[in-house]
Amino acid sequence: MKPLQGGWDELLSGLFSDERYLKIREFLKYEYTHYVVYPDMYDLFNCFRYTPLKNVKAVILGQDPYHEPNQAHGLCFSVKKGVALPPSLQNIYKEIESDVNIKEPACGDLTKWAQEGVLLLNTTLTVREHHANSHSKCGWAWFTDSVIKLISENTQNTVFILWGGNARSKVPLIDADKHCILQSVHPSPLSAYNGFFGCKHFSKTNDYLVKHGKTPIDWQL
Repeated sequence: MKPLQGGWDELLSGLFSDERYLKIREFLKYEYTHYVVYPDMYDLFNCFRYTPLKNVKAVILGQDPYHEPNQAHGLCFSVKKGVALPPSLQNIYKEIESDVNIKEPACGDLTKWAQEGVLLLNTTLTVREHHANSHSKCGWAWFTDSVIKLISENTQNTVFILWGGNARSKVPLIDADKHCILQSVHPSPLSAYNGFFGCKHFSKTNDYLVKHGKTPIDWQL
């Protein structure tokens, strides 16, 4: 694997040498060889590559990658340029427009957020084509839970944005005395009207960051 750089190699070295991660690697070798798996293996750790550890201001937790062609590229909720916006991302954009008065963008590529300091981390990092949650039992939960704990332990005044039951189950991994935890239902069409719309997590994130001497996030894409 190519080095992640940005301080991540040092922070995550213990995970990458752990037997549990080596088992994930063996599983992925088989899956990528025998099936279509998303994201592309070279995009697998993009969330770390685009957001150096020292730049992390906020963490948005997703579940598993999009499982249809040309969507997933290693950043939760994000799709590649030119790809139709998934319903959850459309709802995220609606909330941004309502909250911070930024017009809904036409593009679903959230790379700029990653470069602004938003770690866009899925709790499962891979998926088999057309089969949602197909890799959720392969060990990724241990890996990403460990990542969340390490970020909590090694950063200060980070905003953890948790949408939906899967993400909210990670609250015990985060030190609430050091960080801000924002929670709501998932932005999917099934639940967005039950508390996601109106949550104002984008303005609340920036209010917290400014209060703690950090530059606010430019949510404009």
